[in-house]
Parts: sequence; C-alpha cells; structure tokens
Amino acid sequence: MRIVTNLLLAAGLAAASLSVTSSVGAMAPQTELAPAPEAELAPAPDVESDAAAAAATAEEAPAFEYAEPTEGIGTPVDGGMTLPEQVTEVGQDALWFHNALLLPIITVISLLVLFLLLWVIARFNRRSNPTPSKTTHNTFLEVLWTLVPVLILVGIAIPSINLLQAQYNLPEGETVTVKVTGNQWYWTYEYPDHGEIMLISNMLPEEADAQEGQRFRTDADGPRLLGVDERMVIPAGTNVRFLVTAADVIHSFAVPAFWTKIDAVPGRLNERWVRVDRPGVYFGQCSELCGARHAFMPIAVEVVSPEDFERWVLAQGGSMPGAEAETSDDAAEDTATDTSAAEAAETAS
Repeated sequence: MRIVTNLLLAAGLAAASLSVTSSVGAMAPQTELAPAPEAELAPAPDVESDAAAAAATAEEAPAFEYAEPTEGIGTPVDGGMTLPEQVTEVGQDALWFHNALLLPIITVISLLVLFLLLWVIARFNRRSNPTPSKTTHNTFLEVLWTLVPVLILVGIAIPSINLLQAQYNLPEGETVTVKVTGNQWYWTYEYPDHGEIMLISNMLPEEADAQEGQRFRTDADGPRLLGVDERMVIPAGTNVRFLVTAADVIHSFAVPAFWTKIDAVPGRLNERWVRVDRPGVYFGQCSELCGARHAFMPIAVEVVSPEDFERWVLAQGGSMPGAEAETSDDAAEDTATDTSAAEAAETAS
C-alpha cells in the first residue's frame, strides 16, 4: 500500500514540473535565426569569348607577306670558296679577323714550311751533301722557333677572346627575345615577350614528294632542302636575344650569315645575341649530328623592318610589349577614375 502511494506521489510531482517548464518556455521570447547569407559565385571566365576576341584581333591585323629570298644574300652560292657575307657587327669583325689576320699568318707559315721542305730535299740529299753535318743543336734557332709561335698565338688569342666576349655581351636598348628549341627533326620558335607566339618549323617537301593537298617548296620559299613552312621573323636594327635549348638530343642552331652557331642541349639554355641591319631571308641548318633526318631540319630567318615586324606579330595573334603596357596603364586609369567617381557619389549622398 505504501509503495502505491509513493508511485502516485512521484507521478504528481513530475506532472507539476512539466507544467511549469512549459509555462516558462511559452513566456520566453523566441529568437529567430537570421538566414545565412547566400555565397556570391564569381563569374567563370568566358574562354570562348577570349578565343574569339584573339581571333578577331588576328583577322583585323594588317596582312603580312613573306619575302622571297635574294640570291647570294643569306643563301649558299654555287662554287663559293670563301666565308659568306656577314650581316651582323660581330660577324663582320670576325670575317675581318679571318681575312686580315688569320689567313695571312696561315699562308706565310704554310709557304715557309713548304720552302724549308723543298730546300732540305734539294740541299741535303745524298748527292748534294755527301758529308752530313754533325751539328747537334743551335741555341739561337731553338729560341727563335719557340718564341715566334708564342708571339703568334698571343696575337691571335687577344682579338679572338674579344670576339667571343662580344657575342655574349648584349648591348643596352630594345631587345626581342626568341626561344629556339631543337627537336627531332624540326625547330620551334617562341616569342615570350609578344603574347606567347609559338611557331613549329618543318622543312617543305619537293613537289614530287608531297602528298595530295600538302604544301611543297617553291622558289619563293628558298633553295632545295632549305625551304620551311614557318620562318623565324625578327626586326632589323634591333638586338635579338636567342635562348637555345633542345627537347630530345643535342642539336645546333647555326645561321652562317649571322656568324651564329649555338649548341642546343637538353636541360640547358644557351644564350647569344645578334643585330641584323639588312632586311632579307637568311638560311641555316642544324650543325650537330642528331639522328636519321639531321640533314632535313633547315632554319629560315626573315629580317624585316620594325613596322613589318609589328604587323607580323599582330597577324600571329600576338601583341607588342609597349602596347600591352599602354593597355595596362589605360585600364589602371579607368579603374582609378571609376573609383574616384564612386567615392564622390557616396560622399554626396
């Protein structure tokens, strides 16, 4: 009986407690949670619009026509025995060094040695000299033939070192950078300062070897085995820096008229500079044995006026460095103007 009484008492207390809690909850003010702010998604870049804009810019760019090679300038000459005509300052100095210093020294030494050989044959044979000389040495002659070669080598080394140094010391001023990459068996040319232009240059086949619909070499492209589908184009009278490397095996970027031969080594970037003042088309070849088609990866460089170079850059869908800077400055000025106008409107309100 006592147990039943205790159970009824506990149930009554629980009901009273629940009633009080409900009353307090009803009297307490209800706090409404603020809705979470919706995240603003940044608009995705319109890749198709950018591509269309670039294509439209290339179409609106002035047309650029490639020039025909001039016979004897930058091209091989039938029956030629001397070094090709040089069109760079370093090349002209090197050609003078060869013709005015090296060639005379080589000629004089060769004639002297030939004369001594003939004189010894004629003077000291058994019939002309029955009693051989017993001279063991001659101090004066030994000093002479030791000192003279040393002086000759020093006279050759000084201008030679100056010429080598001049090929690497890029002068101050406007510079166009071209990255050259050798591949088996073609070249790629990149213009990192002109909107990331990239060209892939392959040798053009002869008409008899071309497949149906394939472009083949004509006289306007250059001599046999030297015509390419994409030429490197550089401006005349401007410093051009070559950054040369390779993607597979060792190649060598060589243009004889520029006095330029730069090894293309995988994993390494070799640098050289040229400045060509005479417009024209200049040819070269890979000068490092690089595989089965080593002889079929020619080089064609067209030197044009600065105005034509700008037209060519625009025709390739690129841009001039100065134009990019002006565009950035104009955009910055427009942004600053819009910001000032917004601040003024906010202050007025």
